[in-house]
Amino acid sequence: MRVILLVLTALALSACQIVYKLPTRQGNVIEQKQLDQLQVGMSREQVRFLMGTPVAASPFEDRRWDYVGYYKSPRGKVSSRVVSIWFESDKVARMDGVKTPDGDKALENPDVKTVLREDKKAQAEDTRIESEQGKESGVILTPDRSAP
Repeated sequence: MRVILLVLTALALSACQIVYKLPTRQGNVIEQKQLDQLQVGMSREQVRFLMGTPVAASPFEDRRWDYVGYYKSPRGKVSSRVVSIWFESDKVARMDGVKTPDGDKALENPDVKTVLREDKKAQAEDTRIESEQGKESGVILTPDRSAP
C-alpha cells in the first residue's frame, strides 16, 4: 500500500511545474502611444519627458538617442524594439523605428489579467497534451479495491 501511495504521489508531483519564470523586461518601456506623440521639432526635454531617459546616449555623438526595449514572456516569447531619435540644434530632426513594418504595436505590455489568462491557456494545453500522451502509452492506473 505504501509503495502505491509513493508511486501515485511521485506521479502527481511530476506533473507540477516547479520553476515559475517571471516576465523579463529590460531597457526602456516603449509603447506605441508614446511614439505616436513624438514629432519632428520637439525639444530634448520634451522627448525625455515623453519617452524617459534613453538607454544608449553616446557621449561622443550627442545628436542621437537610442531607446531599446526587450520583453520576454514566461513562455519564452521575445519581443524587442529599438527607436533612434536624431537631433539637430536640440530639436528632433529624424526618428527611426517609430513605425514597425509588420504593424506590431511596440513591445508586448500585457496587463496582469492577460498574463494570467495566457498562463491558464498554456497550462490547459499542457494538461491536454499530457493526457493524450497517457492515452497513447496504454497504461491505466486503477485504484486497488481490496485495500480499505
